[in-house]
Amino acid sequence: MKKKNVVNLIKYYAEKNDAGFRNEAYEIAREFDSSGDYQLAEYIMSLLSNVNTFVPQMENHESAFFEKINTSVGSLLFPDAIMQDLFGIVNAIGHHVGVNKFLFQGAPGTGKTEAVKQLANILEREVFMVDFSAIIDSKLGQTQKNISELFKEMNGFVNPDKVLILMDEIDAIALDRTNQHDMREMGRATSAMLKGLDRLDDRIVLIATTNLYDYFDKALLRRFDSIISFNRYTREDLLGIAEKMLDQYLVKFKLANRDIRIFRKIMNLLEEIPYPGDLKNIIKTAVAFSDPADGQDYFRRLYYEVCGYAPEDIKLLQEQKFTVREIEILTKKSKSSVSRLLKEVETSE
Repeated sequence: MKKKNVVNLIKYYAEKNDAGFRNEAYEIAREFDSSGDYQLAEYIMSLLSNVNTFVPQMENHESAFFEKINTSVGSLLFPDAIMQDLFGIVNAIGHHVGVNKFLFQGAPGTGKTEAVKQLANILEREVFMVDFSAIIDSKLGQTQKNISELFKEMNGFVNPDKVLILMDEIDAIALDRTNQHDMREMGRATSAMLKGLDRLDDRIVLIATTNLYDYFDKALLRRFDSIISFNRYTREDLLGIAEKMLDQYLVKFKLANRDIRIFRKIMNLLEEIPYPGDLKNIIKTAVAFSDPADGQDYFRRLYYEVCGYAPEDIKLLQEQKFTVREIEILTKKSKSSVSRLLKEVETSE
């Protein structure tokens, strides 16, 4: 970061120039990213994505094919590999060279739609999600006509540089035509989609998501400037994300008893750590259902969510590598009682 960046930040702040301030902060994040300081760059981008800045309502667009969606989201919770690709998308769009169509592919719960909302906040664009249920029609040839009308409406946005189109679960149209029962009808629909993508105003950002990448139409794949895989979470990535989620919910529910060691032990009882979508539900439920008068109750709830039974078997808990103190927390028995019961188990064996 140069002196110029600091001066500009202060200048934009004093002038209440929100757009200038954000752009300068983004430039700083990009510099950190280029120099290899990915964590700091990610932190700055996360702050930028969470700022509730005023974005003028550029489009008061009403359509049977679109739904304007809320982009309020939490912090960026992605592994470095995916974060680097998201930075790359922001850079590519910023260069204004017509790189504007992206496909996010990955299993359900990997954060594809969440990433779109984060990008929209960073790019200061409004998100319009395509309603495929309104496009696909059983009447012969109508789906093709609807797709053509869809792209006509896209290209008619008054401020295309403030629009992000989300084609969530584009599988409804984009699956390989050779795998369809009605190949001719789907072929016409896919051809209309190909034509629409080719003629899309390059000032509009379009992001499609799919859970069925392996069955995707190959000609349609070639229309996207970049394909980002969201199936790149290691076990350690997911445990780290789980910790961040826990911290967020402990703050939200005003619980102070944070013990990452016991939290990790419970999470590691899972043979496979679920993707963030399901992970969020597990942790949120455990914390939300916990007794507010007992700051450690969420550990017991979490254990139940993970294992499917309450933490009552002291011998099993010992086999699961929990310490006497941790067993005390999970069972609500005193440390002396836990020690005595463990000795009784050893004696009986």
